[in-house]
Amino acid sequence: MKNTMTTTALALLVALGAAPAAMAEIRIGASISATGPAAFLGDPEAKTLELLVEELNARGGIDGEKVKLVLYDDGGDPNKARTFATRLIEDDEVVAIIGGTTTGASMSILAVAEDAEVPFISLAGAIEIIKPVRPFVFKTPHTDRMACQKIFEDMQKRGFTKIGMISGTDGFGASMQAQCKDVVEDYGIEIVADETYNPTDADMTAQLTKIRNASGVQAVLNPGFGQGPSIVTRNYRQLAIDLPLYQSHGVASNGFIELAGAPAAEGVRLPGTALLVADLLAEDDPQRGIVVAYRDAFEEKTKTPVGTFGGYAHDAFLILTDAISRAGSAEPDDIRDAIEATSGLAGTTGIYSFSAEDHLGLDLSAFRMLEIRNGAWTLVD
Repeated sequence: MKNTMTTTALALLVALGAAPAAMAEIRIGASISATGPAAFLGDPEAKTLELLVEELNARGGIDGEKVKLVLYDDGGDPNKARTFATRLIEDDEVVAIIGGTTTGASMSILAVAEDAEVPFISLAGAIEIIKPVRPFVFKTPHTDRMACQKIFEDMQKRGFTKIGMISGTDGFGASMQAQCKDVVEDYGIEIVADETYNPTDADMTAQLTKIRNASGVQAVLNPGFGQGPSIVTRNYRQLAIDLPLYQSHGVASNGFIELAGAPAAEGVRLPGTALLVADLLAEDDPQRGIVVAYRDAFEEKTKTPVGTFGGYAHDAFLILTDAISRAGSAEPDDIRDAIEATSGLAGTTGIYSFSAEDHLGLDLSAFRMLEIRNGAWTLVD
């Protein structure tokens, strides 16, 4: 990535009255759901990428080369995401793509990126994004399968053997529901009530009443994301269901507490990231420094609370720029190889170590089991 223009060639251009070529820049693409139904996820992701590019360039870029972010808003529409991915590669000539706020958008982008052999780092949760492993596709959030396992670990510790489940029928909810069903028996837990709701439903009391009346239910799990889990939580308290309620990592943000209402959300547990409990981390926690730095910079810049989803974008940008720096190259093949060789890289979501067989790079230890107490996130002992 060095400027190969010789002094003689530069002198010739000057003599001919031609301006020298501009310094090279590294073009990184992004397709984010900054508006639309998933805007509460995508907006902080877009703002995070803009913040990080600004900070990086202020420090001199990558090995002296500035980074240019080419950002499109797909509104959560998979068709738009596919179109923007094609445009980013063919017209904007980016060296890598970050994005896919939702699973649907990610699946559209990855098909384009994989075909063009351009690295893509997804910000969505479904396990299908990185299973099977595709050479040029990576992602930063934990998978929905891992979320199920973390939740069932906690349920098992608390002695729960029979649970109810109410799941969203959107892509995320359906995928996590399937993954939970696939691993639940490993923890000696039985699903004795299984209900669903549509993303546009405004009341889930009928489904929750069925779960409450099911024989032997000891806790309830809601695989879902968006506004649905907030409605479930409010209805749950309105029905005075006196059972522990678990939510997914898909709602791990302060926005969930605000939408559900702090009184209703009290006691809700879910697997989340260190970012939500930055000040509760031990001084020697390997994630503390980067988590606090990102939180402070984001909140200072945007005047809004930091959240898990912006953290996914933070980590994608960190992984990508770290790979470019280590590779000493902005060629897509070299970037891909360097990402796959990443080891022990601390981000806001966890500590990433990729391999040819693992394009997520996280294990269950990256999840923190959180509980809402007095309207704030706390760590479960």
